[in-house]
Amino acid sequence: MPLRWSARSIGGRARCSAGRSPSGEVDAGSCNGCEIEIVGLSGPVYDMERFGLHFVASPRHADLLLVTGPVTQNMAVPLRMTYDATPDPKLVVAVGECARHCGVFAGSYAVAGPVDSIVPVDVYVDGCPPEPTQILQGILAAVGRLDRSGATRT
Repeated sequence: MPLRWSARSIGGRARCSAGRSPSGEVDAGSCNGCEIEIVGLSGPVYDMERFGLHFVASPRHADLLLVTGPVTQNMAVPLRMTYDATPDPKLVVAVGECARHCGVFAGSYAVAGPVDSIVPVDVYVDGCPPEPTQILQGILAAVGRLDRSGATRT
């Protein structure tokens, strides 16, 4: 499910997103450990809504994609299609060790590779699984990579 942020909550960082909202989540073949931590973001403890972040149902309404797991052979094309459906400027946050290096799934016949072998990645969040605070920091770091015109900063 995509994630969304509101311009008034995050302030200048979100306004660069041309008025859309943050993010969607794509499970590209994970063990669901990272998804459990992502779900924790919307609870009262981590409260991602205080930053104006909201999950959205369609990548067409998202600015940022959270991608978890190694990309399996069956998910390579759907991940690329989801990335292409996300309007520009778009950001990708790869969540977990599997998204970065394929983790324990490396070398499997069913794995196409890490996320960056299919779509460009802006921020990596390490951990197996990473804590919700780390994921939130990764999202905010990615949002901070946009300047006010919507161009990605290097």
